[in-house]
Amino acid sequence: MLVNLALSGLLLLQEEPTAYIGWNPVQIYKQMSAVALVVVVILLFMSIWSIGIMIDRAITYSAARKQSRIFVQQVAGALRDGKLDEAISIAERNKKSHIAKVVATGLSEFQSASTQVTDAELIEASKRGLDRAVAIVHAEMKRMLNGLATIGSTAPFVGLFGTVVGIINAFKGIATQKATGLSAVAGGIAEALITTALGLFVAVPAVWAFNYFTNKVEAFDVEMDNSSMELVNYFVTRRSANAKR
Repeated sequence: MLVNLALSGLLLLQEEPTAYIGWNPVQIYKQMSAVALVVVVILLFMSIWSIGIMIDRAITYSAARKQSRIFVQQVAGALRDGKLDEAISIAERNKKSHIAKVVATGLSEFQSASTQVTDAELIEASKRGLDRAVAIVHAEMKRMLNGLATIGSTAPFVGLFGTVVGIINAFKGIATQKATGLSAVAGGIAEALITTALGLFVAVPAVWAFNYFTNKVEAFDVEMDNSSMELVNYFVTRRSANAKR
């Protein structure tokens, strides 16, 4: 039985001089079927899309981090001196800072509140404004990340579709050439392996980037929540100081 299996394997591995399979990109492109080419184009588009998202988010998060450092240093002195207008002006000069957006909203709510309302109502209104600002900035920071998640989860399946098509073409080659050698199936197998590899090549960086940027957004959320609580404490202290005068 083992002898029969060995002979069968040798027969399968015999090369048929029917077609030459090139392995450089140009020859592979020429030998790929239309469906496989469509799969490759889709995967390339998904790769370009994911790279664009990565660049956009990296620039946005870097600017937010940089301007937030500057804003926190400048606004602390203005709030210490009770200069709310100056603090709002500083926030408007650092529009890319996630902390500045939240603080500006909270200060505007506090400053525009009527003097007729009680301290508790004023603080509660400021809290609601801060919560809205945090939610809005969170949505802005998380924008486009769903695209990375979609690419990371669907690219392997797009590549798998190309794999299935390649295997089908391999069996068609066997039926057409009436042969079982590697030359009969090499073209289809090449298509299958290329689309599989390309699907993984697109998906893996997208998943890595999605996890990395998601952690960044979570860190921004913590910073915005801390800034909101500190600002509410500042409002309470300021109203208490004004009431004692």
